[in-house]
Amino acid sequence: MSDSCETVAIEFMGKTYQVSRNTTLLGALLEIGWDSVRGKGCLGGCCGACAALYRLPDESHVRTGLACQTPVQDGISFSLVGQFPAPKPEYRLSEITDPKQALFDLFPEVAGCRSCRSCIEACPQGIDVMRGVWHAVFGNFGAAADLFLGCVQCGLCTRVCAVGIRPFLVGVYARRVQGALLTEGSPELAARICQIEEGAFEAEWEQALRSLETPSPHDGLSS
Repeated sequence: MSDSCETVAIEFMGKTYQVSRNTTLLGALLEIGWDSVRGKGCLGGCCGACAALYRLPDESHVRTGLACQTPVQDGISFSLVGQFPAPKPEYRLSEITDPKQALFDLFPEVAGCRSCRSCIEACPQGIDVMRGVWHAVFGNFGAAADLFLGCVQCGLCTRVCAVGIRPFLVGVYARRVQGALLTEGSPELAARICQIEEGAFEAEWEQALRSLETPSPHDGLSS
């Protein structure tokens, strides 16, 4: 029998299934007909919707990953995590005068980081999460923003943090601060925004809207 036809046993939510060997955890769920409106997203490792906890055979510790990127193995046991219920701070960038102080006001728990590296081990994107948090703590928001650029907001880093740090939200804050407050604005973009506000493209906009209202000559024709 070829590898493509071989099956392996997986355990999902306490029940065992036989699935194709050459698939992912999420592919296995689709194969067995699992039906859910959550836990399925881009299928390409970009959205973080399918965060998963899994344990391999003969291992006692639980691993983390994205179900759409983690291959099945015979005897693997897993469950989907869903969005971690981390509280999201509310803030207006226009009202922030000291981004570093605002970080501690919004995320006071960052001062308690133990440098345990659990967040790094949990990240399915391979991000040096701990370093990104420390960059933000010391006000290096540009470096923090760069490190968190690949974050898919799965929240697995927060799940494993012993002191309740919300690194994925710290990353969002760092990127927003760097982009809105610490990076010199583009003069070309500012000029284009002024043109839009002054109505320079109203005629083109109206034409585009009319084109949407005009029936296509192919409307009503069967294929």
